[in-house]
Amino acid sequence: MPHRAEKIKLKTLIELFDERPLENVLAAEVFRPERVVFLAADSTAQDKSLHARLRQYFARRGMTPELIFLECSRYNAAKIERQLRRVAELYPDCALDITGGTDAALFAAGLLCADTEIPVFTFSRRQGRFYDIRRAEFAEEQPRGLRYTPEDFFLMAGGSMREGRFDSGGLDAYMGRVEPFFALYMRHRRRWSDIVAYFQRLSHAPAGEPAPLDVRGAYTVKAERGSRVSADEDALRELQQLGFISGLRIERGERVSFRFADGNIRAWLRDAGSVLELYTYKQCLDSRLFDDVRISAVVDWDGSRGRDAITNELDVTATHGICPVFISCKTCSVSTEAINELAVLRDRFGGKMACAAIVSTEKCSAAARHRAAELDITVIDLEDVRGGRIRTRLRAMVEAVKK
Repeated sequence: MPHRAEKIKLKTLIELFDERPLENVLAAEVFRPERVVFLAADSTAQDKSLHARLRQYFARRGMTPELIFLECSRYNAAKIERQLRRVAELYPDCALDITGGTDAALFAAGLLCADTEIPVFTFSRRQGRFYDIRRAEFAEEQPRGLRYTPEDFFLMAGGSMREGRFDSGGLDAYMGRVEPFFALYMRHRRRWSDIVAYFQRLSHAPAGEPAPLDVRGAYTVKAERGSRVSADEDALRELQQLGFISGLRIERGERVSFRFADGNIRAWLRDAGSVLELYTYKQCLDSRLFDDVRISAVVDWDGSRGRDAITNELDVTATHGICPVFISCKTCSVSTEAINELAVLRDRFGGKMACAAIVSTEKCSAAARHRAAELDITVIDLEDVRGGRIRTRLRAMVEAVKK
């Protein structure tokens, strides 16, 4: 075998394909092999669209390794060992990463190592570095300086990211008004859904027509389920002082008219959850903890972008080194369904290096808090928000995932 004790250029990397996406690409990111051979179960080995997205991922990261996908039994260690031996014979310059894979695959790797000199290494999540298991001295280094975007994590998992309701790229000009906007919301929190419903009714635009900035309508309007909502004069005046609306005229009991400052503000005042999303987004930015932060991202599970594509919206998504962070924002009570959904998204697109939190402006029930603890979801509820502890809780969450 041509392997030597000194650090060498890794030519062929064998990866035991794992459901945790980062573990499939991290070694390739650090050691930059010429080719990566993925041993995967039948469905993955035959998924051409997934293969294409992984190639797209590596290209996005400035890499062009040859990617080879080979079918491999999920549970039969003897069959996996035979496939591993074929790969090792075909590529004698290979090394094996045993970070991922099934228990059967790891057992098969042990059988292979019993009578071959193939280098083997692994990645420790707790230590945040690679370790030489045998004859892989080159692996004794940490993945220093790796930075990812939310798009990277979705792409490495076979999905894709679309813009959601709001564009993160155009928010810098509004950051100075986010905290006053949130303070206004907290003062009117109990009536906020009615305030938003009033804006929705007053500024409704028929399909296909441009959204109006100038609005005029009745002081009291119909809302959902036959209810009626009236103009909240205090909130309207405070929004004008904040610069979100202008030209406010109130004819009590009769008419109301004003102008939205722009299309973004119109959208935020017509969406009950936007104010908390914006505030949480700014808290993430101000923490200086994250490499990248996005608001209102839509994740397409299989990257198809078709009409029947499975999608979910993530209120705030951030990255810290090799750790993706998924945050759900709720201006209502935290439900166990919301917790379950967030856990599924975290596990699918982040794996064990990911963490997730729910930020709510309501008190979290004991049942919901218990379920969140079971799924390792951080709950940041009304008391934390009022106490200014969002950044502290997020930092503790990210630090905990490294332990």
